[in-house]
Amino acid sequence: MQQIDTLIQARWIIPVVPEHSWHEGHALAIHDGSIIDLLPAGEAVRKYRAEVSLKLEHHALIPGLVNTHTHAAMSLFRGLADDLPLMEWLNGHIWPAEGRWVSPAFVHDGSRLAVAEMLRGGTTCFSDMYFFPDETARVAADNHMRATVGMILIDFPTVWAADADEYIHKGLKLHDEYRNHPLIKTAFAPHAPYTVSDAPLQRVQTLAEELDVPIHMHVHETADEIGGSVEHHQVRPLRRLEKLGLVSPRLLAVHMTQLEDEEIELMARLGGHVVHCPESNLKLASGFCPVDKLVKAGVNVALGTDGAASNNDLDMFGEMRSAALLGKAVAADASAVPAATALSMATINGARALGIDAETGSLEIGKAADLVAVDLGGLDSQPLYNPISQLVYASGRDKVSDVWIAGKHVVKNATLTTMDENMIRQKAVEWGRKILASDA
Repeated sequence: MQQIDTLIQARWIIPVVPEHSWHEGHALAIHDGSIIDLLPAGEAVRKYRAEVSLKLEHHALIPGLVNTHTHAAMSLFRGLADDLPLMEWLNGHIWPAEGRWVSPAFVHDGSRLAVAEMLRGGTTCFSDMYFFPDETARVAADNHMRATVGMILIDFPTVWAADADEYIHKGLKLHDEYRNHPLIKTAFAPHAPYTVSDAPLQRVQTLAEELDVPIHMHVHETADEIGGSVEHHQVRPLRRLEKLGLVSPRLLAVHMTQLEDEEIELMARLGGHVVHCPESNLKLASGFCPVDKLVKAGVNVALGTDGAASNNDLDMFGEMRSAALLGKAVAADASAVPAATALSMATINGARALGIDAETGSLEIGKAADLVAVDLGGLDSQPLYNPISQLVYASGRDKVSDVWIAGKHVVKNATLTTMDENMIRQKAVEWGRKILASDA
C-alpha cells in the first residue's frame, strides 16, 4: 500500500472537467498538497494508506471556488450606502469614506474579515483590486489562501500613491515580493477606462507582457461609462482598450453589462475574459451581462462577487445561482447558463482567466488539492437527482463543511483552522462603530 497524506471518500465527486460529470462512491488521494488519484472508494482503500482518512457519506466534493473579482477590504463598508445608483454611491459615499478611513490597518482588518467569510463559504482563491494590496497579500498568505492581488492604478492621488509612477512602482515592488510564492500571484489592476488615461494604460500593457501577468479592470460597467467615453475619446471603452493593446488573453474585463454584438465578437477573437458579477450589477442597476451570448461566442466567462459594499456578501454559491437564473431571463431561454456552466464559471473559468488553471479550478490528477465538501444530506436537499443542479439551485454556503487549499485543511467541520473568528468579528464591530459615529 502506498503511504499518502489524505484520502477523502465522498458520495459524489464533481471534477468540473469534464463539465456535467460526477463520480459516485469515489475517493480523492492527496499527497504533498496535490491530487494524485481519483478512483472508486473500494480500490482506494486497498491501494492507499493515509495519515488522514475521511468518509463523507452525504457530501459532494467540488473544486474550490474562485472569486474572480473582489475588493476584499471593503467588507468594512458592508451596508454603508445601500440602494443608490453607482456613481452617486461612489462619488457621494464610498470615495469620501475611503478618503477618511482607508489605511494599512483598515485594509488588513477588512481583508481578514473577507478572507474568513470566503473560506467559510468554500472560496479558495480570490482576485482582488484595492489600495494597500501588500496588506491583502499578507493576510491571504498568512492564512494559506490562494489570491491574485491587484497592482492598483488610478489617475488621481490616494492614500496609496500620488501619481501613476508611484502606483506602478509600488505594484512592481509587490510583484517582486511574491514572485515565487506558491499561493500569491499579482495582476495589474487599472481601475477603469474612465479613471485611467492612455499613457499609464500603455505602460501597463507593456509591463504585463514583460512580467506575464493578467490585467484586471472594470470595463463597460454602466451606460454612463459608455457615454462618457464616446464624448471624451470618440470611441466606446472596449475599442479604446483595443487600440491601446489591452484586449488580449491577459484582460479580465469585469462587469461588461453594456455590450454590442461586435464587441462580443472582438472579445472572442482576441481572447479576453469576462468576469460576471450578477448580484452587484443587479443591486446597482448597472445593467445585464449577456452571458449566454458570450459563452456561445467562445468567450471565457468567470464569476465574481465584487466587494461587500455593493453586494453585500462574498457568497459564490449565491453568485452561481444568480448567474444561472439571470442568464436565462436575459437570453429569454430556460436552457441558457445551465447549472454545470454556472459551476464552471465559479471554478475552472476563474482559474483560466487568472492563468492558474494548470494549478487549480478542477479536481484533476496533478492539480493542487483545492477542494470543498458540501453537505447535501439535509432535508432541503431531498430528493436528489442531479448533484450539480442541487449545488447551484438548492444549496448554499451554509452547507460547506470542509475546505482544503493545497491539501491544507483550512475549514474543518465548518470551523476556520487558520483564523480566530471571534477576534475578526470583534474588530469588524469596532470599525463599524467608528465609521458610523463619524457619519452621525
